[in-house]
Amino acid sequence: MVDAVDLEKKLSRAMGRAIGDFNMIAEGDRILVAVSGGKDSYTMLHLLRQLQEKAPVSFELEVVNIDQGHPGYPADVLRDYMARENHRFTMIEEDTYSIVTEKIPANKTYCSLCSRLRRGILYRVATELRCNKIALGHHRDDVLQTFLLNFLFAGQLAAMPPKLVASTGHIVLRPLLYCAEEDIAAFAEAQKFPILPCDLCGSQDNLQRKVVGRMIDQLERDRPGTKASMLAALQNVRPSQLLDRNLWAQLGLEAARDLPESGGESGAPLIMATRLARHVS
Repeated sequence: MVDAVDLEKKLSRAMGRAIGDFNMIAEGDRILVAVSGGKDSYTMLHLLRQLQEKAPVSFELEVVNIDQGHPGYPADVLRDYMARENHRFTMIEEDTYSIVTEKIPANKTYCSLCSRLRRGILYRVATELRCNKIALGHHRDDVLQTFLLNFLFAGQLAAMPPKLVASTGHIVLRPLLYCAEEDIAAFAEAQKFPILPCDLCGSQDNLQRKVVGRMIDQLERDRPGTKASMLAALQNVRPSQLLDRNLWAQLGLEAARDLPESGGESGAPLIMATRLARHVS
């Protein structure tokens, strides 16, 4: 069994690497930390506070939760926790639950509309709190699931960007994108975070995301290391080996050259693949 201290170090290193790789936090940032009451956002908040104490740059955290009007939502559990931990905390009450259940048939998934409504509220609140960035708790498994969902059902190669500039000008961050869900779950249990249940989309077992998640988990059980390999693939893009005509045109490619076989110069960055394939006569 992994010690909680070791888990925290492992997660902190992974988060720190993501923040460094994509230059997520700068001097003077005011970051809205979106906390749902789930294991991921609790862990993100805990790690960001630890980072805040030792980072070479100064930044502020504003913790926000949206009470979406779900029947029986235990808002006081979250309020009590935030007060105990002395976080700067704001709870926003917005009845998106009624909107979602009215607009979406009971046999359909709620996630798309629910997330759009929630994101719009976060953008508004970030402006009110004078936050220039918003941190979300998506982790490695969320990124992999999104990639496969897009690949299998949307006909595109796309995952979750580590940083996103919203239409409002806010920068959305995903500092946990290198963190494994199983590590987050074990850490949340060790820390005894007061987890709040999701009684809307979290109760729907027919979600494509859950189906894809189970598929990836099964691959990991059959071949340990699959998830790490998938994440590495998203960091090792070889555009000349894909079929996007617009991308070829943008990069000035005429034809692709053979690249080293797997096990040779593995991990070649995007720029290497691009140079190898550019202006072939």
